[in-house]
Amino acid sequence: MPVSELFSLSAPDLAALLCSRVCHDIISPVGAINNGLELLDEGGADEDAMNLIRASAVNASARLQFARIAFGAAGSAGMQIDTGDAQTVAAAFINNEKPELEWHGVRALLPKNQVKLLLNLLLVANAAIPRGGRLRVYLEDTDTNAHFVIKAEGPMLRVPPKFLELHSGSKPDEPVDAHSVQFYYTLLLAKETGMNVNIRATADEIILSAAK
Repeated sequence: MPVSELFSLSAPDLAALLCSRVCHDIISPVGAINNGLELLDEGGADEDAMNLIRASAVNASARLQFARIAFGAAGSAGMQIDTGDAQTVAAAFINNEKPELEWHGVRALLPKNQVKLLLNLLLVANAAIPRGGRLRVYLEDTDTNAHFVIKAEGPMLRVPPKFLELHSGSKPDEPVDAHSVQFYYTLLLAKETGMNVNIRATADEIILSAAK
């Protein structure tokens, strides 16, 4: 299937679906903040309410900071992003998820779309272990021709079927929606950066890699 047919979403549709995805990610912690405020209004549960508000505010902030780099412009065209910043937002984001995160590689400035691809691959790997486990991120050859490897380990390993479908180059059976747009965007970033995404799955781990 021609690449042009696979990546056929218009810019407004892509923007709308990504906005829906971000809203989906933050609506739960924001709702929890509202619940905490309601507890405060009712009185008698001040400490519990404040703990709920604090934890939910940290969660919402982490998700927004992550989205700012993973989905946002993060600066003007041609800008580079510090992988140390990517590590910081990734660690804060995963801290509110089930897996543990390990990050290996020297800090470097890389083209922004490469860093966005890295963070989006991390989201795909996180979706592959819905019951938790361990995510290991490796940044290699960042001073020459950077490539990334993300290993996911945990129970009930499974590469998200929609990601596999899009990765195969087949025309999706169903239109890309707010649930699958992140997979679509990941592969679009790979196309834009000229990096090939490879998938290797065994009974013990799933490995996602990206390299030119």
